[in-house]
Amino acid sequence: MSKSHNFLFLLCLLFLNQAYSQDRTTIEAKNADISDNLDLEAVASIFGESEDVEDFEKRLNDPKIQINNLDLNGDGEVDYLRVMETGSGNTHTLSIQSVVGKDQYQEVATIDVVKDKSKKTQVQVVGNVDMYGPNYYFTPYYPVVPVFFSFFWMATYRPYYSPWYWGYHPPYWNPWRPYPPYMYHNNVHVHVNVNNRYNYNDIRINNNNININSNNNSYFNNHPDKSFNKRNPGVANKNELTNKRRETANKAGINNKADLDRAVANKSRETKDFQSSGRPVTKPTTRPSTGDQASSRPSTRPSTQPAAKPATRPSTQPAAKPASRPSSQPAASPASRPSTSQSKQTSTYKRPSTASSRPASSPGQTRSRSAQPRSAYRR
Repeated sequence: MSKSHNFLFLLCLLFLNQAYSQDRTTIEAKNADISDNLDLEAVASIFGESEDVEDFEKRLNDPKIQINNLDLNGDGEVDYLRVMETGSGNTHTLSIQSVVGKDQYQEVATIDVVKDKSKKTQVQVVGNVDMYGPNYYFTPYYPVVPVFFSFFWMATYRPYYSPWYWGYHPPYWNPWRPYPPYMYHNNVHVHVNVNNRYNYNDIRINNNNININSNNNSYFNNHPDKSFNKRNPGVANKNELTNKRRETANKAGINNKADLDRAVANKSRETKDFQSSGRPVTKPTTRPSTGDQASSRPSTRPSTQPAAKPATRPSTQPAAKPASRPSSQPAASPASRPSTSQSKQTSTYKRPSTASSRPASSPGQTRSRSAQPRSAYRR
């Protein structure tokens, strides 16, 4: 009887555990959103720290800081973000576009740089409508105005156009596997300059309304069901979505941003499609093949260099140098000197006998014949 009670008790625990796990997974997975993978505050922060627009594009794609976490084409690696600039009068607009395929680009956000009537430069970050919902704007205020802001208003200034495209990327860019959203926010949070101020507003400061989104909306044109209003029905934009999340989190006793991000993370994608960091999923099928060539180099170099150098150097150098120097020098000097003296002597055998007697009387004196009488006089 006790065994049956224990069995029933274990079944109840198992059932409750499965129910709790399913409920927990549903709560965490249902609120994940594409807009969670590019923090526009971080984008505005590094924009104020850049040296120019080209440097800004480099910071957006820097593998060390990993500002970007977007993988719109679903190939398992982050997309490259290019920057295309347009200028008209006192307004410059920088379009941040995700490279999702060959000749396919998706604008994810824009940055308006405007010189107002008082000659001051204002900056406003505008989220893409399909990405962040309509009227999602916020304005960063920098304690120190970046130096390169003055470049926009020079007569000689030329707008920046990114030279990079699908399959042609800068050498510093090495794509990485995207993070789960809550891990991404934990990582990118340290790159948001807390000395700046970021004010959300719903009025765009760019009165010219420069909009190049229509020609660079490949992803959402091909996936209209992925637009913000389809992903989040009844929610106006990203700002309202964030506020609703906070309300739900406060009711659940979650009081900090890290726990909030963790609560809305998609755990199923985390366990299936993501790793914490590393090389892209698609590159291992191509790069390891080139990497195997790099790995084969160490195997060839040790086999050729050590075998060639030890085999040639000991066999040639020791045999050549000792054999030539002893045989050439001793044989050359005796053969040449007797040959010159034989023209003056009648016999070829008398000169060696006199030459052999000279070293006994004056060893080491071989310069001239005039030295012999002087040495005899001194004696």
